[in-house]
Amino acid sequence: MPESDKRHKSDKEERFPVWVKKSVLEYEQELKKLQIELLKLQNHVKDKGLKVLVIFEGRDAAGKGGTIKRITEHLNPRGARIVALDKPSDVEKTQWYFQRYVTHLPSAGEIVFFDRSWYNRAGVEPVMGFCTKAEHKEFLDHVAEFERMLVNSGIILFKFYFSVSKKEQAKRFKERKTDPLKQFKLSPVDASSQELWDQYTQAKYEMLRASHTGIAPWVIVRSDNKKKARLNCIKHILTSIEYPTKNPPDLTTSKKIMVWGGEEINLLETALSKKQK
Repeated sequence: MPESDKRHKSDKEERFPVWVKKSVLEYEQELKKLQIELLKLQNHVKDKGLKVLVIFEGRDAAGKGGTIKRITEHLNPRGARIVALDKPSDVEKTQWYFQRYVTHLPSAGEIVFFDRSWYNRAGVEPVMGFCTKAEHKEFLDHVAEFERMLVNSGIILFKFYFSVSKKEQAKRFKERKTDPLKQFKLSPVDASSQELWDQYTQAKYEMLRASHTGIAPWVIVRSDNKKKARLNCIKHILTSIEYPTKNPPDLTTSKKIMVWGGEEINLLETALSKKQK
């Protein structure tokens, strides 16, 4: 190629740079490093025969699915599963409530991610009238004991509740309606989520009070900023399990993003008491 043509090609390439925000580049770089660490963790889980269960709960459009996607993106699918169950069948409705979830619990060497879980009975079901008050109470009375049995059987249990603000949730619902690639996420329940905001808040409070325990604690993830929520969630997992050749970037989580369940209970008690006055 003549030198002039090379120079012309070089000039042309320089005229059309791909502009990406610095914050986006930094996020992608940090995410990649964390995903490499997740692979190391997965290898350790397989080698040691560990059983890891990660539960993702939260309001609609809180960012649960996006976080699960980034966590599992490069994991070996033979040792990692995502469980996102549909509404119970007629047969399942006649069974012990926890039964359909038990069949999906991790075996030795597995990491299982629940995109919503048995906590449907503490959130959407009582708020939307999909269960009776007695069934709701029965669940709250026994869920802590159920999880104690899981942990005592050797399951390493993580419980994340993604907390999105009412304003941000409304914004994301609007995006789902207008973006063809996101419309599959829309559900009939979404339409009432904003109207029933206070009822969901009350249900969340009752759920945390009944199920935030020392053996199976909740971690609240402030998720108005999706990218920060994802990174902090991954960091929490990586810092909670020791594995060989751990060589992570800074794994310090933000106290503005990650909140322990006990602190959230106190915040909710204050907020709910103000509403009652």
